[in-house]
Amino acid sequence: MDVSLPPEEGDTYTYERTFTTEEVESFAELSHDDQPVHSVPDDEGRLMVQGLLTATLPTAIGSALGVLAYHMDNHFHRPVYTGEPITCETTLTDVEERDDRYDIRGENVCTNADGEEVLTGSFEGVVWKE
Repeated sequence: MDVSLPPEEGDTYTYERTFTTEEVESFAELSHDDQPVHSVPDDEGRLMVQGLLTATLPTAIGSALGVLAYHMDNHFHRPVYTGEPITCETTLTDVEERDDRYDIRGENVCTNADGEEVLTGSFEGVVWKE
C-alpha cells in the first residue's frame, strides 16, 4: 500500500483482502471466538469471518500510516465469508499538526464485491513525527 506523509485531510487509502479458512481458524484459536459459524462451513464451504478479524482491514491502513489509534468505532453491517474479496477505503477527515505529532481522525468503509457495506467506522489517533 502506497502512503504519503505527512498525513493531510482528505487523503484516501484503499486496501483489499480476501480472508482464508486458515486465517479464520487461526484467529479463532487466538481470540477464542470459535462459534460454529466460524468453525463449521456453510453449504458453500465457507466460514463466516469474525468481526474483529474483518476490522483488521482498516488497521492495516492505519499501520501503513503509522497511526497509533486511541479510539475506534466499528459498525458491522453484514457477514463476511472466506473467499470473498473485501475492499476497505479509509479517508482522513481531520488532521491537526502539533510540534511532535499529527492528531488525526478518519472514516472507514469496507465493502464486498457487490458494493455492499460490510463494516463502517471511524477512528482517532496520532502519527508521531520522526
